[in-house]
Amino acid sequence: MNILTVEKITKAYGERKLFDEASFYMQEGEKVGVIGINGTGKSTLLRMIAGLEDEDSGSIVKASGMVVRFLPQNPEFSPEDTILEAVLRDNKDTGKGHNPEVEAKAMLTKLGVTDFERKCQGLSGGECKRLALVSVLLSPAELLILDEPTNHLDHEMADWLEEQLKKRRGAMIMVTHDRYFLDSVTNRIIEIDKGKIYSYESNYSGYLELKTQREEMALASERKRQSILRVELEWMQRGARARSTKQKAHIQRYEALRDMAAPVQDKKVELGSVASRLGKTTVELEHISKAFGDRKLIDDFSYIFLKDDRIGILGPNGCGKSTLMKMIMGIETPDAGQITIGQTVKIGYYAQMIGEDMNPNQKVIDYVKDVAEYIETEEGKITASRMLERFLFEGEDQYGLIGKLSGGERRRLNLLRVLMGNPNVLILDEPTNDLDISTLTILEDYLDHFQGIVIVVSHDRYFMDRVVRRIFAFEEGGKLRQFEGGYTDYSASILMEEMGLADTAGKSSAKSGVATDASPTGGKQTGANWKEGQQKKLKFTYAEQKEYESIEGDIAGLEAKIEQLEKDILSNARDFVKLAALQKEKDEAESLLEQKMDRWMYLEDLAARIEAGEMV
Repeated sequence: MNILTVEKITKAYGERKLFDEASFYMQEGEKVGVIGINGTGKSTLLRMIAGLEDEDSGSIVKASGMVVRFLPQNPEFSPEDTILEAVLRDNKDTGKGHNPEVEAKAMLTKLGVTDFERKCQGLSGGECKRLALVSVLLSPAELLILDEPTNHLDHEMADWLEEQLKKRRGAMIMVTHDRYFLDSVTNRIIEIDKGKIYSYESNYSGYLELKTQREEMALASERKRQSILRVELEWMQRGARARSTKQKAHIQRYEALRDMAAPVQDKKVELGSVASRLGKTTVELEHISKAFGDRKLIDDFSYIFLKDDRIGILGPNGCGKSTLMKMIMGIETPDAGQITIGQTVKIGYYAQMIGEDMNPNQKVIDYVKDVAEYIETEEGKITASRMLERFLFEGEDQYGLIGKLSGGERRRLNLLRVLMGNPNVLILDEPTNDLDISTLTILEDYLDHFQGIVIVVSHDRYFMDRVVRRIFAFEEGGKLRQFEGGYTDYSASILMEEMGLADTAGKSSAKSGVATDASPTGGKQTGANWKEGQQKKLKFTYAEQKEYESIEGDIAGLEAKIEQLEKDILSNARDFVKLAALQKEKDEAESLLEQKMDRWMYLEDLAARIEAGEMV
């Protein structure tokens, strides 16, 4: 059943046209993801569907009597309402036979909100977003419209929301830049591109494949058109000997081919490596601690950053991730311990909140020129104007006011300003918030070639997997625990522990809050033994050595467990409850076995390199 029809809509702000007779349709139960470069109108489309904005022309028709709920990007609540009152205001009766107050409290607790009687006055933007999310999820609406639902959620909250939306029967349409989320939840992707809407009946992975096919077909059609044009042009250049009807038709065909618009290639952010040289002393943290009142955020943490480190910081909201970044920046000072910044270190800080340093009345190009008129890259000298073009700010857009930019465009502009400072240490605090997928993809490619240190705080699982090679996770009491690899590796390690398969010796060394991986002895990493280690042969770390010695046994144990589970499944074929539990346990064991096999291959490769005498 068709529940939503968007028919030939046009929408413009001044001379800027967002939609040009664009159309798409939604069926009952569909879960649609909306993607497109920042500023193309994703949020505007959601607001028009929700009835909060009008289209200039065309029509948006929803099924008669359909209940619709909208999650805005920046929700607001009455300051006098308590948290529970705000969430329940539009959900007095969920229509599901459940107690909405009980459900609301359960959901709020999952999202880290436990003081239900607290007033909404003074809530942060992230807290307001989580309240609005719970309010929308409680609703029995047949269509949910969600604008950036994963913003301000840590990875555990995002996992929980993902499962909630996958189980929900109603239709939904959402804007999100979380690619794992899109891949898992949606069954259709619509892309806003140059005023048109393209629909792909697939999740995000399928969309990438289908879009590539569409663009290849368009290019093939253009090549064919150009080939025909060349033949027609030769005919025209010979001249018509007579103006017969047949020849006039030939001329008209040539003119029609000539005037056809060629397919426009997607504009992409392009970055050349711009890092400056990094000396021997980088960033050294020695026994640093930080508390606010009785709450200890960071307790006795030490680490020396290596020249090409790619470090990710994980932890729940409010645990101290941004505080750690600010201490490295010198914005905050540790209560104890010492932070040493090398003389050649030049930090570029991409902050989570950017509004304060952006004057809405300043021109876009002046905002960039405040940092540098030009930048030296591997391609040579590039002006601020040229860099703006690479960041999709072209022509008159460069002389427009910052106040007229969308939130995502401001984030993109702020990222450019950071890179124009030519840093060799990049601190990225929630870089994926409000950046479109195209910009994120190019940023990830840029970081692949960046010759310096990258420190990332992010809840975006895909981005962490793509960029980082070591993770520090916040634990109770302000301890930071080290994990090798990206987010998926971290998640697998936690799952192994929960299943009782992790190596306890490796866990205890990591829990000390001191980075041990780069230390040949497995002890505290200091400036002296780091420099000494640079001249030594490649070695297993203590944790890797223990893992290497035990991993084949772990694999054998998992294989035996899966074999036994298969027997148990066969013998309980009529007990559906027990069967479901056994099947779930088998799926988890198979997933863990696959991860273990990947890790075993990595350790075998590392062992071979060590045996070959490779240097660190």
